[in-house]
Amino acid sequence: MGGTPEVGYVLKRLRPITPAFDRLKDESRLEGYWMLVRLADGWASGRNKFLKRGEALFGAWHGAELAGVCGLNIDPYAGGRDQGRVRHLFVSAPHRRAGLGRMLVETVIDRARHYFTVLNTRAPQEAFGFYERLGFRRVEGEEFVTHRMVFGKGS
Repeated sequence: MGGTPEVGYVLKRLRPITPAFDRLKDESRLEGYWMLVRLADGWASGRNKFLKRGEALFGAWHGAELAGVCGLNIDPYAGGRDQGRVRHLFVSAPHRRAGLGRMLVETVIDRARHYFTVLNTRAPQEAFGFYERLGFRRVEGEEFVTHRMVFGKGS
């Protein structure tokens, strides 16, 4: 892995039904991002509980505070079950620039390479550099994918 975040962050599997998640969801919504609202809705409806083969939802905790989240799903926009997708990455404002986003996505990458042949994401323009520094390649001409990481044999 790359740079280590500040000491004090603990990554654990997450169930987004806690007051700590609600606080993070509200922060994301106030910033104009709806991914955590969609995550909560998918969980509550049972559409997406991150329980299929290879899937996981991770939370980064700083004490009792949920500082960030990132998930891994089978890519719902791909034809088969061999492509994973980075989902719902969000880091709380006070915890940005500490390497936490990198830690979350690298955890997803490490898990994805055991279950999928590729890992996709659809990133906003301002996050393109972040994903490219992590080893994702830009994808042109696909509606639901801006970046992809291909896992080689033996990865």
